[in-house]
This record gives sequence, structure tokens and C-alpha cells, in this order.
Amino acid sequence: MTTNHLLEIKNYGQSIWMDNLTRDIIKSGELKDLVENKGICGITSNPTIFEKAIAGNAIYDQDIETGIKAGLPTYKIYESLVFQDIRDACDILRPVYEASNRLDGYVSIEVPPTIAHDTEATISEARRYFQEIGRENVMIKIPGTKPGLPAVEQVISEGINVNITLLFSVESYINTAWAYIRGLEKRAAAGKDISKIASVASFFLSRIDSNIDGKIDAKLAKGVDDLNVEAKLKAIKGKVAIANAKIAYQEYKKIVQSDRWQALAAKGAKVQRLLWASTSTKDPQYSDVMYVDELIGQDTVNTLPPATIEACADHCDVANRVETDVDEAYNLIENLKDPDVNIDINTVMDELLTEGIDKFVKPFQSLMDSLENKVKQLSPV
Repeated sequence: MTTNHLLEIKNYGQSIWMDNLTRDIIKSGELKDLVENKGICGITSNPTIFEKAIAGNAIYDQDIETGIKAGLPTYKIYESLVFQDIRDACDILRPVYEASNRLDGYVSIEVPPTIAHDTEATISEARRYFQEIGRENVMIKIPGTKPGLPAVEQVISEGINVNITLLFSVESYINTAWAYIRGLEKRAAAGKDISKIASVASFFLSRIDSNIDGKIDAKLAKGVDDLNVEAKLKAIKGKVAIANAKIAYQEYKKIVQSDRWQALAAKGAKVQRLLWASTSTKDPQYSDVMYVDELIGQDTVNTLPPATIEACADHCDVANRVETDVDEAYNLIENLKDPDVNIDINTVMDELLTEGIDKFVKPFQSLMDSLENKVKQLSPV
């Protein structure tokens, strides 16, 4: 019998969640099998995933027709479809939620990406999503933008589970962690229970390497006369995202050792785990499980698309590596400032956040358009 390396990873304190949700895998029993037998203990979704799931899929037609008959606008039909998928997935993961004492078993759904820069709208939608979905183990995704963080603080104080998404820089992760802590402090000060709230900070990986590798390739394509400079550039390729993540994990350790966190932990608060996102390798020259193997460690989550789940189950090399080569990680990030390299990581991270929101807005709008067309097709003449 072959070893499922996904199950091995659990022994190192890391949870594997799946970055995919469709009605097909719910109805077929595939999701139940992944949860019960393959080690999947959470799910994340986003507008891109739902666009692929709903557009052109007849499995949703009956519910769309029901929405049409009820006179619902297209956006409400969309919500009726997605909320039901989230509820069903939450129900499948409920045993994991209970067995893990609310550590795992969550299903994430993102507020509309079109409001990523609107604090009050984000708070309002997070409340509404949490209430209308009506499952304790739903986790509301809020982008880690500057306007998003006050929203995180507020909804955490109201007892809503939050997945802060689109984090690229270590600084943005630190700001996210303190927003979570402030939310818990506010809730505790009001005399409310803080032991039943969970949060993850979704730290993106492959997009960082894709961006920086592109910059390095552009420099190399222009021609580099000095072999030493060429070596410096090549030494950075494909390594920045993992180095950046390892540094973020060191910041996580500092935060959970702080007096403010320890005071909350004494009241039953759960740590906000770092979640490694964007983990499918974009460059075929790299290992297809590179972003899994290198970041296994205590109190972390890795969210994998289906292809990476299969690859990892087959050939992940499981070991506790999130705290290995940490000095090299700091040196690598510092080397980006070298005049021969000259890549401003802060500019890269800002670019990626802007692009990340855009990458969710476009499929969200595309989904609304395709759903509008389907509503027209299914509407009675």
C-alpha cells in the first residue's frame, strides 16, 4: 500500500486544506472521501474557483431557475448557489471541526473583491455572509489591504472567523496578526468568549517567485558581462517566496511569545495560523511540491489545488523545514538590495497586492456576466 504523504504532514503540526470547491465534488462524494480518507481538513474558495465551477455547468441550472422564478436579481442568484455549496461543504467538514476542537474543518468564502478598499462595506458583507450561511465553521475571507485590516479587527471582535487573504509582504502579515489580536482584545474586554474564534493569515507564494523571476530573466536577457553578477541573479531565482515565508514564520513566533498574545491565550484564544497560499508551482523547472516540502511546520496550514494534492500525496518529502536555513532566508532577501540585483521587494509586494485584487475582480465580474447570460437562457419566454 502506497504512503499518503498528506497524512504524514499532520504529524508535524500542519493542516492541509484544499483550494477548490465545486458542487460536483460535493454531490459525487469526492469531497467526503478527501476529508475522511485523504487528510484534507479545510477548504478555501475564491471568485476564480467559483467562476470555473458555475460557468457552463448544468448542475446549477435547477437552482438558477428557482432563483428566476423567485424574481431574484443575478447577484442574489449567485449568492444562493455559492452559499449552498459553502453550507454543504461546512456540513461535510463539521466532524473535523468538532474533532479538532475548532482548529480545522473550515470552509472559506471571500467577500466581493470589488469592495477590497471599503472598510465599512467589508464589515457589513462579512456579517451578512456569516449570518446567512449559518455555519459555525465558515470562515470569511477579507483581503489584507489597509482598509481591510480595520474590518478584520471589527468582525473578529464580533466572533466571526476570518481568513485574511492576499498577504505578500512580511510587514502585511505582521499588521494582520495584530489586527486579529486587537479584535480578540476588544471582544475579551466586552466580557465575551474568545475561545471559539479562528483565523488564518493567507501568505501567498508562487506569485512572488513568478514576479521576481520575471525581473531576473529580463536582466539576464539584456546580457550580463560579469559572471559574478550572473551568478548572483541566478542564485535568487525561485527562492524568494520560500525565504519570505520563513521570515514571516519567525515573526509569527515573536508575536505568540508577546505578553499581549499570552494574555489572550490564557483566556482560551487560538493562534492565528499562517496559511501558505498560491502553492501550485508556476515554473515547470521547479518541483511541483516545492511550496509544500519547504514549509512544513507547527501551527501552519497549506492550501493546495487538486493537482498539487495528488502530487504531494504521491511524492512529498515530509520533514519539518519551516525553520531550516532561516539565516540564509534573511541573507537572500537582503541580497535583493545588492546594486547588481537591484530588486525592491516592497515595490514587488505592492504590485502583487494590486494584481491579486484585480485577478479576483475580473473572474467575479466575468462570473456575473456569464450567470446573467444563463439567466436569460433559462428564463421563460
